[in-house]
Amino acid sequence: MYRKLRSYPLTLLLLALPLLLVGCSSVDIDRYAGTTPELDIGEYFEGRTRAWGMVQDYRGEVQRRFVVDIDGEHDGTTLVLDEHFTYDDGETDRRVWSFERQADGRWVGSANDVEGPVEARQAGHAFTMTYRLPVEVSGREITFTMEDWMFLQPDGRLLNRTDMRKFGITLARITIVFERLGDDSGRFDADAPDT
Repeated sequence: MYRKLRSYPLTLLLLALPLLLVGCSSVDIDRYAGTTPELDIGEYFEGRTRAWGMVQDYRGEVQRRFVVDIDGEHDGTTLVLDEHFTYDDGETDRRVWSFERQADGRWVGSANDVEGPVEARQAGHAFTMTYRLPVEVSGREITFTMEDWMFLQPDGRLLNRTDMRKFGITLARITIVFERLGDDSGRFDADAPDT
């Protein structure tokens, strides 16, 4: 999904690490239990969803903007998300997620470009997952730890914040807004709207 960051010398990123030290501990998702509107990712992503996002580097500068068109299929146990990305520079990408529902708001997922199985949890209006993703930076592939947090809003939009970490330090942040599309919206346009 976020496989390439604008080219910055790797040494610049590594030199910035001491300045960017962020605590590795995360909020416990159980804190959101009982909050509303309640988010169930299987129900939310069933059908068609469109999302708009941006990637910011450690300084807050926007590096990339993108649109994602998502086709979701959910049978009550398995959720499959077929994501099609269009970036502001014309590049396209695709990721296919598969999630299996577990007990107590847990999911186990996998994707074509993500390392290993992904454990995820939902509680109240929130969903979170952490996974490892190889990303191209300055012509080299670096594997980041991605920490996703999604929050369902009263108007039905879903806000996503992802921290991209290396050695426990946040080097980039992704912000995404998801919106479900109605049945009368038709298939996705071949040309995504301007980002």
